[in-house]
Amino acid sequence: MKQYHLGIEATLEIIGGKWKALIICILMSGVKRTGELERSIPGISQKVLIQQLRELERDGLVERHVYQQMPPKVEYSLTEYGVTANTIVDVMCAWGRENIAFRQQRGEEIVLLSET
Repeated sequence: MKQYHLGIEATLEIIGGKWKALIICILMSGVKRTGELERSIPGISQKVLIQQLRELERDGLVERHVYQQMPPKVEYSLTEYGVTANTIVDVMCAWGRENIAFRQQRGEEIVLLSET
């Protein structure tokens, strides 16, 4: 039996790490193909992207739709359960913007390039 001391442990197990919250954020705007996701997340390799998508799919947040055609076409979208992560992602985005502003006030050279 899996046990957690705090609820946040379960949350971080599912959407923690460098890329998963970004993937969820991008999929909030609608269905995306692998290449679209890869272009939307600078610095992620295709291998890592696929791995993260598979983990999100395993955890029930993302669904994968494979079209039987040539060349193969695969699309990813959030499940109904995955959409519930929007609240968490929105709070993380807001806190990130506030953090950037705080760090700028302290003299750090930092900029937010875009808001997804």
